[in-house]
Amino acid sequence: MATNLAIDPELLNHAVAVSGARTKKEAVTIALQEFIARRERATIVDSFGTLDWDVSYDHKADRRTRDARSSAVE
Repeated sequence: MATNLAIDPELLNHAVAVSGARTKKEAVTIALQEFIARRERATIVDSFGTLDWDVSYDHKADRRTRDARSSAVE
């Protein structure tokens, strides 16, 4: 999909230089991917403290069970 954007040339050239991209298109694609990933991580942080915690959960027993299963497979 062709898109025309008016991007500050200095900003775009700097993005190409610091990203190591070979083309302006590649630099913009990397920038968009990083922007999206950062925003998605921020939504995960917002959910901290909103999940119910099971106080009866025994992580050590679960680990022993998983370890026993994985060693039986080998």
